[in-house]
Amino acid sequence: MTGYSKAAVKLGQTGPAVFPIGLGCMGMSGLYGATDDAESIATIQAAIDAGVNLLDTGDFYGMGHNELLVGRAIAGRRDRVHVSVKFGALRGPDGAFIGIDTRPAAVKTFAAYSLKRLGVDVIDIYRPSRLDPAVPIEETVGAIQDLVSAGFVRYIGLSEVGAATIARAARVQPIVDLQIEYSLASRKPEREIFPRLHPLGISATLYSVFSRGLLTGSKPAGKSDFRTYFPRFAGENQSKNSEAVSQLKRFATERAMSPGQLLIAWARARQPHFVPIIGAKTRGQLTDVLGALEKPLSAADVAALEALIPEHAILGSRYGAEQMAVLDSEK
Repeated sequence: MTGYSKAAVKLGQTGPAVFPIGLGCMGMSGLYGATDDAESIATIQAAIDAGVNLLDTGDFYGMGHNELLVGRAIAGRRDRVHVSVKFGALRGPDGAFIGIDTRPAAVKTFAAYSLKRLGVDVIDIYRPSRLDPAVPIEETVGAIQDLVSAGFVRYIGLSEVGAATIARAARVQPIVDLQIEYSLASRKPEREIFPRLHPLGISATLYSVFSRGLLTGSKPAGKSDFRTYFPRFAGENQSKNSEAVSQLKRFATERAMSPGQLLIAWARARQPHFVPIIGAKTRGQLTDVLGALEKPLSAADVAALEALIPEHAILGSRYGAEQMAVLDSEK
């Protein structure tokens, strides 16, 4: 067995040391159905008290709601956390995503509003949520560096970009981490992206380790749940994917683990120098997540799980066709 500990993981050569699991706060702002602000705040604070010191949010999560929520939760605890903020996604009054904007002036405007909503003087890690095809990545990273120089941002990160873009960005300024989707069902980053990170001194934070709850058996909770529109949760794909999920649950039960613990342990075993970002919305879910650190997988278990559920066993792309076509990380 590989013994896990709660020892900190350093984000790249130049970034901060963080707890081996981060807390993703997006789901606390309604994208996965109804939420409760009081429970969300209690969950964030319980995570901090347990040692979790990396919180991930985005200025477009709930059109600012998520940053306001995080700001309330970290009041009095600011010196114990690193806040990672994604920016650039544009949304309409109806909640629709309507584009991306990472022009230098927009970068600095977004940052100003995030600082205000979070109630902080500095954002720890600031990253464009997607590559803007109309703006060279060098210009976007340069604008964030201006914010670093002015004391408003500490570190620069990236999100969902490919190997070539990562290399271009790293030539401009040090990048501490790439945030990217990675799970038993989404392993493409292993092929080209992950091998490029270490030589550049860059780490990774891994989101959607549960494949947005698909692999733990979670299902969309009505039209307000944006997973309703994702291919893996649609029609025949969902029914066939449920068969793989049932196998995963049996595998976890045989090892006295919850499905979530199994998936986190798999990601940690496969990528021990990266940090899974887990979207626990309640204190109960948080307790389960943290329990994964006490239940490592052996190399034999990892091989058996991947044989049981190879990547192609999960049907449907991770986003809809329109989004997949513009994802730099998929090119």
